[in-house]
Amino acid sequence: MNVRAVVAVVFVAFVSIGETVAADDSIYQLAGAFQDQTGTPVRLSVVRGHPVLMSMFYASCTDTCPLLITELHRTEASLPPVARADVRVLLVSLDPARDTPAALRKLAESNGVDPARWRFLTGPDDAVREVAAALGVKFRRLSTGVINHSSVIAVLDRRGVIKSRSDGITPGDPNLMARVTDALARAYAP
Repeated sequence: MNVRAVVAVVFVAFVSIGETVAADDSIYQLAGAFQDQTGTPVRLSVVRGHPVLMSMFYASCTDTCPLLITELHRTEASLPPVARADVRVLLVSLDPARDTPAALRKLAESNGVDPARWRFLTGPDDAVREVAAALGVKFRRLSTGVINHSSVIAVLDRRGVIKSRSDGITPGDPNLMARVTDALARAYAP
């Protein structure tokens, strides 16, 4: 990764809610290559041009990750139909060793997501660490196979710039909804 991309990642990781980030600080500058739940090679920029809800998870999680996916469903369902059709959901696995495209496809199907709008990504450890740093997700793999991680939902604008982020999962979080609504209003502004 070049120096400019490293600076962008570090800067984006420390952006606080409500601050404006320069267009050059797009998360799409990260060089990591991933595969989605269909096995298709993709980069994060696969969702460029759309507002995005982005987070990190792992498929075998029985605790926080199912709640995270439920909250993303709830957030998406609360949007007006035009906005819902435009929003993309991007979830990057923290467990690339076990989260194969087949495992991600099974998870996507069991959660009834729209595969045209939801992408579950797996990739090499270094690419996963870059995304975690950019989103401010802290994680640690335990010997039991469990991955302790922070639960962050980021709202990206059409250029991939983080416009807001939410730490923790609060079902029906009105603050998250307000930030999503605000980010989308700006996305649709002339």
